[in-house]
Amino acid sequence: MLNITGFYATLFAFLIIYLAARVVRLRAKHRVGFLDGGHPDLTKAMRIHGNAIETIPLALILMACAEASHLKPILLHSAGMILLFARLFHAYGLNRSSGLSKGRTYGTLLTWIVVLFLGFCNLMAFAKLLVL
Repeated sequence: MLNITGFYATLFAFLIIYLAARVVRLRAKHRVGFLDGGHPDLTKAMRIHGNAIETIPLALILMACAEASHLKPILLHSAGMILLFARLFHAYGLNRSSGLSKGRTYGTLLTWIVVLFLGFCNLMAFAKLLVL
């Protein structure tokens, strides 16, 4: 049995821990225990981490369901890699600018595409309209 979702979950766990460690480092630097203490760099780091936490779990749940429904491995890997790059683009873009940025825009768009794709695959598997 393949465990493609487990592989990507591990990569995302490393990313989320890295993003959380950035927040902790900035909290220590600014001596802030809660919220952002009015420090824009801490606010930004918190949102980058928060955005990852808000999107990655849903995508991984959908990926696990698609894997359990026997979605082709190449499609699972494609979704996982695109999602990984999307979240990296998003974090990079948001880190560079609090406003609009290409990284943030493309990261968000690609994340939504992956979530919608996996959701569609799961609906098709459930409806038995698509042989996976």
